[in-house]
Amino acid sequence: MKSPTITYIALGSNQGDKLDNLQLATAYIYKKIGDVTAVSKIYTGPAIGFNGDAFYNACIEVSTRFSAKKVLNQLLEIEQLMGRRRKITTEYENRIIDLDLLFYQEEVIQTKRITLPHPHLHKRNFVLQPLADIAGSVLHPVLQKTVSEFLESLPHQEKLTAISANLQPQNSQLKAFNYLAIEGNIGAGKTSLASMIAQDFKAKLITERFKDNPFLPKFYKDQSRYAFPLEMSFLADRYQQLLDDISQYDLFNDFMVADYDVYKSLIFAKVTLQEEEYALYKKLFQIMYKDLAKPDLYVYLYQNTERLLENIQKRGRKYEQDIPADYLENINRGYLEFIKQQHHLKVKIIDISELDFVNQREDYLEVLEQISG
Repeated sequence: MKSPTITYIALGSNQGDKLDNLQLATAYIYKKIGDVTAVSKIYTGPAIGFNGDAFYNACIEVSTRFSAKKVLNQLLEIEQLMGRRRKITTEYENRIIDLDLLFYQEEVIQTKRITLPHPHLHKRNFVLQPLADIAGSVLHPVLQKTVSEFLESLPHQEKLTAISANLQPQNSQLKAFNYLAIEGNIGAGKTSLASMIAQDFKAKLITERFKDNPFLPKFYKDQSRYAFPLEMSFLADRYQQLLDDISQYDLFNDFMVADYDVYKSLIFAKVTLQEEEYALYKKLFQIMYKDLAKPDLYVYLYQNTERLLENIQKRGRKYEQDIPADYLENINRGYLEFIKQQHHLKVKIIDISELDFVNQREDYLEVLEQISG
C-alpha cells in the first residue's frame, strides 16, 4: 500500500465568481485526489502576459496516494468539470480555473506530459507568494533554493493583495474508535483498507501474519488432508499475535485497526473442517479467546465472488490462483451467518462490489462515511 505523498497545487481564476471557483476546485481536489492539509491566503493581482480581468490565486498542500501522473490527470479532469477547455496555444487567456501541479514531494520528473517541479514556479510571484505561506522552507530539488528564497530574489513584479476570504483545509473524517476490526473474504481488500485508515488517522495497525504459514499452499492443493493442521496453526498464530499486539496498547487511549478479527478462525474452520474436527476446534477456540479484547466496531467488506477472483488474480500469490469459486462463496456465507448470530458485537456490513477504494478516492470517502455512520 502506497503511503501518502505531500504535493503542492496552485489554483487561479479570473472569470465568473472567482472565490467560488477556488473553493469549488478545492472541494473537488479533496474528493478526487486527497486531503487538503494546508491552504494559503488568497491573493488578487493583474493578469500577466495578456489583457484580462484580475486573478485570484492560492496554493494548497495535498496529501495523496496517487502518482504524480494520476494527480495531473485528475486536475485536468477537474478543470473540465468546472467548464475550462484548454486550447493548444502558447498564448495566455482568461480562465475559469487553472490548476497546476508544483511539487510532488521531492520527485524530479521530465516527460512529454509532465515536468516536476513545475518549470516556471520560481519565476512567478502569483505562485511564489501563496506557496510561501504554506511551503516557504520547501527546497527545490533541482535549483537547490527554498520557495522563500525564490520569492525574496524575484525581480520586481506587479504587487499582489491578500483578500479577506479564505479557503478551508479539508481532511477525511472517521468516527472515534479505540479498536476497529476490518474483515472480509480472501481478496476483499481488508488489509488495504486497514492500512489506509491507519495511515490517515494515526492508528496502530495490526495485520494478520500468515504469509509464511507452511500449510497454506498445501491446503489449496489438498483441502481435506491439510484443513485441520492449517486451522490449528492459524488458531495458535492469531491468538499469539493478538495477545502480543493488543497488550502493547492502551485500549482506552490508543486507536488500533486490525485487518482481521479472532472470530474468523471459527468461520473458516466451519467451512473447511469435518463436523468432529470442528467441534474440537471450537472448544479450543472458546478456551483461548474468551478473555481477548473485542473491537468497538466489526466491519465486514462484502464483495461478490467474481470481483474476489479478479482481485486474487491481480495480487498474484501463486498458491491462491487455484482457489475455487465455491470455496469463496462458502466463506462469504459463513461470515454472513456468523454476523447474524452476533449480539455482543457491533457489526457493519459494507458492500464494496461496485467500489474501488484503493484507486478511487471518492469510493474511499464513501467507505469511511459508512463506517462512521
